[in-house]
Amino acid sequence: MQRAGVAYVAVTAAYWAFMLTDGALRMLVLLHFHTLGFSPVQLAYLFVLYEIAGVVTNLSAGWIAARFGLTSTLYAGLALQVAALIALAQLDPSWTVAASVVFVMAVQGASGVAKDLSKMSAKSAVKLLAPSEQGGLFRWVALLTGSKNAVKGLGFLIGALLLGWVGLTGAVLGMAAMLAVILAVIVWKMPAGLPTGRKDAKFREVFSKNANVNWLSFARVFLFAARDVWFVVGIPIYFYAVLSDGTTEGNRAAFFTIGSFMALWIILYGAVQAAAPKLLKARERPEAEIICDARRWVSALIVIPAGLAMLSLIAQEPATWLTVTLIVGLLVFGAVFAVNSALHSYLILAFSSGARVTMDVGFYYMANAAGRLLGTVLSGASYQIGGLPLCLGTAAVLLALSALGAARLRVIARPLTAQNA
Repeated sequence: MQRAGVAYVAVTAAYWAFMLTDGALRMLVLLHFHTLGFSPVQLAYLFVLYEIAGVVTNLSAGWIAARFGLTSTLYAGLALQVAALIALAQLDPSWTVAASVVFVMAVQGASGVAKDLSKMSAKSAVKLLAPSEQGGLFRWVALLTGSKNAVKGLGFLIGALLLGWVGLTGAVLGMAAMLAVILAVIVWKMPAGLPTGRKDAKFREVFSKNANVNWLSFARVFLFAARDVWFVVGIPIYFYAVLSDGTTEGNRAAFFTIGSFMALWIILYGAVQAAAPKLLKARERPEAEIICDARRWVSALIVIPAGLAMLSLIAQEPATWLTVTLIVGLLVFGAVFAVNSALHSYLILAFSSGARVTMDVGFYYMANAAGRLLGTVLSGASYQIGGLPLCLGTAAVLLALSALGAARLRVIARPLTAQNA
């Protein structure tokens, strides 16, 4: 148990370090290119390959981990992120817009591969390391995921601040150096005990025959699309339009405010996600009730973007009361979204067997990446076509589709245990 605890701490520390740079990099790229005059659709293009890479990586990462071992995929993810950050520092302001977009898309694609290798490794490791007592799996998953999101939220704020004070190049090189040091320490200190791989692992095993895994993955696609359809482009650009006067000082103030909101949203999301087992009293309830919770919470989530979309239409133009309402409403969205996400993160591991865990987690996070890809594309397009009201209205429709997937989960009347293998 002590060795499992040490391994869990090492995996969590590596994941934290990665997600800090991941959050910072997203804000750096989004705000830097917005100030250069990129349209909402062009901004969305910068992240498209990142999300496509996530779909492909998650589809294959489960097999790669089963074949080569979880530590190998974790180290590869961290090393690739270091390389992506160094590459982004080579961006030349004299390049054309087309060249800049293609280059940043490629770098973001590499970062997307890195992120999902790291995520799949960390989440799969928890399934294998979690204690066997009742509720142990839910608690360990919630702690890993919740703390990760808090760190990523801090990364949003750090990225926005670094852009205003040291610029894009200085920021990415500093993060690359920090992550390289952490990677070296993790490789040095990682204890033995995680699976080292099996040579007979077949790629076709990636595709699950478990109906619950498939329907949960379907629900996950539209849950995350509903977040990213406003989160990636719509809200940051809306806030920039409201807050910045175009001067250097005005930009810095806008960057700080946008970064603070994005950080607060992610940190709140992470805190609620980490607290989800206590909130839902997971130790005391059977798995059948947890599945019912997944249905109820996504249905409740639909109301929030639908209501905000209607208020945005009524306002017709930016107003202080609308901005305040959006901030409060989207923070509430984040809290309810966090409970939904925590339920999904528990259920995918509960539905997976020990032998298939990397395959099922990889397939599930492929769906997660597909949802982010869909949300990213729709975010730029919907904001350019119909502004913030269309972004939020689209989110409500996507959540209705997620609710459809959750409704198809099969209720299995058995105790909620850490090892449903």
